[in-house]
Parts: sequence; structure tokens; C-alpha cells
Amino acid sequence: MSGWNCPNEINGNCEHVPGQKCDPGMKGCVLFGKYRFANSEKNSPRKEREREQAKKAKTAKPVQTH
Repeated sequence: MSGWNCPNEINGNCEHVPGQKCDPGMKGCVLFGKYRFANSEKNSPRKEREREQAKKAKTAKPVQTH
């Protein structure tokens, strides 16, 4: 199993968001909106809406016209 370390984490604190503990995916994090996290609360609401719309468009049945 491998691990991942954020380059902005110094002693458990986030250098990118001053005064906050490092929590990859939190709002303000350089990763926010760029990656999809297992915890949906860390995902960008706009990106999640776009994924849902794309999923619905894929599964929608086409309308037949004659």
C-alpha cells in the first residue's frame, strides 16, 4: 500500500491555507476542484453537478421521431 503526502503540509498544518490543519481537498486547498475525493463533502459542488448531468445524459433514452 502506498501513501501520499501534500507538499504544502508542514508539521500537520497547511502552508497554503494559513492557520488550518492540512486536510487534502478542503476549500482553499490547491487540490480542491481538481480531484475527486471519496468524501463527497470535499468535492467541488459545481464539478459534482457536472458529473451528475453527464451521467444522466449518458443514460437518457433518445427520443424517437418518425
